[in-house]
Amino acid sequence: MTVTPSASSMARYRVTGMDCPSCAAKIEAAAREVAGIQSVKVSIASEIMTLQLQTPEAAPAVERAVTDMGYRLSRFHQETDDDDLPDLSHVTPAYKRALWIVVLLNVGYGLIEIFGGFWAGSEALKADALDFLGDGLITLLGLLAVGWTLAWRARSALVQGLFLAALGFVVLGTTIFRIFVFNQPEPGLMGIFGAVALAVNVAAAFVLLPHRNGDANMRAVWLFSRNDAIGNLAVVIAAGFVAWTGTPWPDLAVAAIVAGLFLQSAWSIIRDARDDLREAKTAR
Repeated sequence: MTVTPSASSMARYRVTGMDCPSCAAKIEAAAREVAGIQSVKVSIASEIMTLQLQTPEAAPAVERAVTDMGYRLSRFHQETDDDDLPDLSHVTPAYKRALWIVVLLNVGYGLIEIFGGFWAGSEALKADALDFLGDGLITLLGLLAVGWTLAWRARSALVQGLFLAALGFVVLGTTIFRIFVFNQPEPGLMGIFGAVALAVNVAAAFVLLPHRNGDANMRAVWLFSRNDAIGNLAVVIAAGFVAWTGTPWPDLAVAAIVAGLFLQSAWSIIRDARDDLREAKTAR
């Protein structure tokens, strides 16, 4: 339903369907092309689009542009006291059960894979294990954040971003250390643990599949599981190259890539979460 903006010339929407920072960038670009838009900001952390409007006619045009891209919009009604509360229609017992299953899968296999990384002497497996543990804790945080207001969701996202950044720097540091202290990983063990990790992440993604259009925290969990499955496949491929080349470089390359993904995701989440916190304070 199309809603025209208020006299304040600001309009805020919940955007459904985003699963990565590039989605937010695409929506911002599409909105800027609409005449009458003074500024636009899309937060991947809280999944909110904020428009500064020069003319009332610009809001329906932006709505059409964004929905034509495949995303869904829900307008915040600023005249109510609940304008920063999320839509909880998707919060069902099945939803919560799916999150708890993902927490157990990620934390449980993360502990197993840490052991496997030391056993195989593989930095890529250790990085993947940290990834599992990080996703498990982030999923737990997302489960606890169900129903929180904008300010508390932003704080939750900020914690997630800082945690991802810490993991990224840990992986990057150990990878750099290994460049100077060469250690040949065991490719057979690498491949086995990597393949099991892939199966665990596919299982997590399958559990989350019916709920991938939930709130921002749920979509973040879905994105992590989907990307992690790709990362697990990279570990398996790296194991093959370690066996073929007889060097640890493929293992180190995958570990460095994982660290880069951590830091990129962390930067996007931290930036958006800080913006959301400032907006929540201004709205008080």
